[in-house]
Amino acid sequence: MTGKPVILRERADRDIDGALTHYLGEAGERVALAFIDALEQAFRQIARHLASGSPRYAHELDLPCLRSWRVKRHPYLVFYLERQDHIDVWRVLHAQRDIPAWMQEPAGS
Repeated sequence: MTGKPVILRERADRDIDGALTHYLGEAGERVALAFIDALEQAFRQIARHLASGSPRYAHELDLPCLRSWRVKRHPYLVFYLERQDHIDVWRVLHAQRDIPAWMQEPAGS
């Protein structure tokens, strides 16, 4: 079973770029590559098992179908919604952030 395709929003792409920049600058290429591998594993998990993510922030953000999945061995969460034909990845955020504030950031910031 392959599951639904995972499509990242522009914000999620920028979040990932920021995490990679941080890892490359602070921890090196090996850690950055491990993050990419773990992120790809997270996307495969979400695609195959749609409801496996946590609905923890769904109520707080008034997004009833929002789910999050922890990136293995890294302090990041993937926030996504299941759509009819794909998985819509909204953000990839560090778990220690103020998640509700970061999720509601204006698109231009």
